[in-house]
Amino acid sequence: MLFSSITFLYYFLPIVLAVYFLVPRRGKNLVLLLASLVFYWWGEPRYVFLMLFTIAFAYVCGLLIGRFRGRGAAKGFLVLSVAGELAVLGYFKYADFFLATVNTALKTELPLLSIALPIGISFYTFQTLSYTVDVYRGTVAPQRSFLRLATYIAMFPQLIAGPIVRYRDVERTLTERHTTAEDLGQGLTRFVLGLSKKVLLANSIGALWDAELAAQSAGTLTAVGGWLGIAAFGFQIYFDFSGYSDMAIGMGQMLGFHFPENFNYPYTAASVTEFWRRWHISLTTWFREYLYIPLGGSRKGTWRTVRNIFLVWFCTGFWHGASWNFILWGLHFFVWLMLEKYLLRDFLQKLPSWLRHFYTLV
Repeated sequence: MLFSSITFLYYFLPIVLAVYFLVPRRGKNLVLLLASLVFYWWGEPRYVFLMLFTIAFAYVCGLLIGRFRGRGAAKGFLVLSVAGELAVLGYFKYADFFLATVNTALKTELPLLSIALPIGISFYTFQTLSYTVDVYRGTVAPQRSFLRLATYIAMFPQLIAGPIVRYRDVERTLTERHTTAEDLGQGLTRFVLGLSKKVLLANSIGALWDAELAAQSAGTLTAVGGWLGIAAFGFQIYFDFSGYSDMAIGMGQMLGFHFPENFNYPYTAASVTEFWRRWHISLTTWFREYLYIPLGGSRKGTWRTVRNIFLVWFCTGFWHGASWNFILWGLHFFVWLMLEKYLLRDFLQKLPSWLRHFYTLV
């Protein structure tokens, strides 16, 4: 069920909001969870139980980690949690990629599993991982209410396309929240803004991108058309993704939550490094906190720093999709980030801002 669909806009969202505001405070999490399960079932009826299993697994592991905090068993349950969550993600998202890679490399004919990818699995897996890791670190207390944890992980506004919301960002709000008239108005405004980005801008600009792709396939693509297509794709993906993020943040505010920002005018960036501080902020924040810093960050010398950034961007590419082009996409940005960090930084700072901006967009 797309946020921009008639079903969502005219039926699902109004009904959910009406019921949500009519029920007493103690029933709001239950309403939100049931609405989220219906939302997910609408698009993935087969995999709604997989998501519930993932939530239950994280719930039990969180309780066990909290129960044995300070002892070796806590680390064991953390490893179990991380391994289990990644195993589920790996099976559904990456199994065929690995099999196809082995077939290509070894000239074998292993049969592919042809598994349909569950919608949103990359997002809710990262949320369950951040929850159990934060419980192990002592940043948050283990959530003893399955209803609250399930509401956090399955919450429909951010379930499909983010932003990736860390548990500690909403821990207190899950227990007690209220929506003011100002929250409702601001949330609705943000939602309409995101909907406009998606429907009026992304979809329209995407038509130009599709036309240039068709011209390329037909062998009639011109140089000017090629550059128009590239620009169209850049704007389409931005308005589409940031539009969905705006809609998610707006709906969250209408429901009493305050989700983190996911975009901060990324196409105004004057370097690739700055671009990634502004684009998909919740993802880069997640990788920094749960991969880059645990690996040592930049505290253990240049080569360890380079290695850590390489691993982050390899995983960033792989997270986006199970194919080599996504891995190369991640490594492409790793190269530019390393060039800017160690070779181009002083040179770029001497250039006028408009030229640095132009360089980044190209």
